[in-house]
Amino acid sequence: MSATDVVAALKRSEVSPTELIEAAINRIEAVDDKVNALPIRCFERAFEQAKAIEANGPGEDPKTLIGLPIAVKDYNDVSGVGTTYGSPIYADNVPSKSDATVATLETRGAIPIAKSNVPEWAGGHTFNPVHGITRNPWKTSHSAGGSSGGSAAALASGQVWLATGNDLGGSLRTPAGFNGVVGLRPGPGVVPRGERYPAFDTLWVEGPLGRSVADVALMLDAGAGHVSSDPISFESKVESYADLLKATEMPKRVAFSVDLGIVPVAKEIADVTSAAARQLAGAAIDVTDDIPAFAGVLDAFRTLRSVLLGTMMGELLETHRDQIADDIVDNVERGFAVTPQDLFEAERVRWQLAHRIAAFFETHDFLLCPSASVPPFPVEQQYVTEIDGQPCETYIDWFAVTFALTMTSCPVISIPCGFTSDGLPVGMQIMGRPRGEAALLQSAHQFEQLLAVTGELPIDPR
Repeated sequence: MSATDVVAALKRSEVSPTELIEAAINRIEAVDDKVNALPIRCFERAFEQAKAIEANGPGEDPKTLIGLPIAVKDYNDVSGVGTTYGSPIYADNVPSKSDATVATLETRGAIPIAKSNVPEWAGGHTFNPVHGITRNPWKTSHSAGGSSGGSAAALASGQVWLATGNDLGGSLRTPAGFNGVVGLRPGPGVVPRGERYPAFDTLWVEGPLGRSVADVALMLDAGAGHVSSDPISFESKVESYADLLKATEMPKRVAFSVDLGIVPVAKEIADVTSAAARQLAGAAIDVTDDIPAFAGVLDAFRTLRSVLLGTMMGELLETHRDQIADDIVDNVERGFAVTPQDLFEAERVRWQLAHRIAAFFETHDFLLCPSASVPPFPVEQQYVTEIDGQPCETYIDWFAVTFALTMTSCPVISIPCGFTSDGLPVGMQIMGRPRGEAALLQSAHQFEQLLAVTGELPIDPR
């Protein structure tokens, strides 16, 4: 059953939160040793929350998840539950309170049942020295992507119905594509963030993952909102994202690009996503190749990401350098080395991009491109070093097709659009207008039904 169906059954009292917790535990214990998606479990805490919901009733909030078990990415704090951020520095860390993302969901009836695995400090695909490697359920010898790879793998293998994720350079979208699920990167401020993030940063956002667009919309309803600790968060004027999916109107005009004109993309990814674009064109949607220019965006993102990591981790580097991965150390030190001129140029590039994006949306409804430049790769490979013979300069270049869109501050969703020749999922990004989450979800729902590639989920790990 989908999360949407399960929540409807909860509201009709056809199933109880306790029964769902039991079902999720049974599935986790049956399959997670094959993928290592959920290494931190909080079953007793989940039962306590379930019994409290059963005793108190669902309440009047129409956005309630009324006792649905979820996975929480191990980059989010959950009160009383180990939270490591994939780092040995925090191997024994137990936060005393949930962060704003989790607290908002818990207030609306979500029950964290486990923490999903992450890369160390959310950098790269999902492996770390604390909890090891997360594997792709579609082919366990291959990567689940990152940094929300644990959440995506848990969903694909049916261990939970919904999961949290966050996204700086593609951490919701890449694992969604790798695992055949749906991941939404909302615009800045839609979902409140915890206090670990710089308060006014607009690059790093929180967002939902699910097995369908409808399930993601359901979770966004429960997770969106304003909290005083996140000054850029706001209350949406949308009463229910999930209800808006009932609309059936297709967009009139979209643009598709395999590479945004700036990134290398593996031929098989280009072929699968191009075929999906042709399917959309066959549904009377005008599909053009008239995309905005992304000149300078990759270098600008690298600069801004380095500054962000330097801001967040500079003090930690001074005290625990020997316990931080070399790639992360390098990123933080690059942030220290950024000059005022570098920062001026990066912000200028982003400013100019915003004007080009605004002009693009005067003639188009959405921008489409792949969710990753490569298919899932062998799990032992730390990162992609070349794409069809073209070398990658850094360990983050293999997800440049996602971080280019991060720079727009527009909402972006990844939906499954096909499979590689050896049966691994391929995702497509759909980018909407700023503050356009509602229209984006509605059209993504239509595209999802048209492409019809997700019916097999959930799967047993293979």
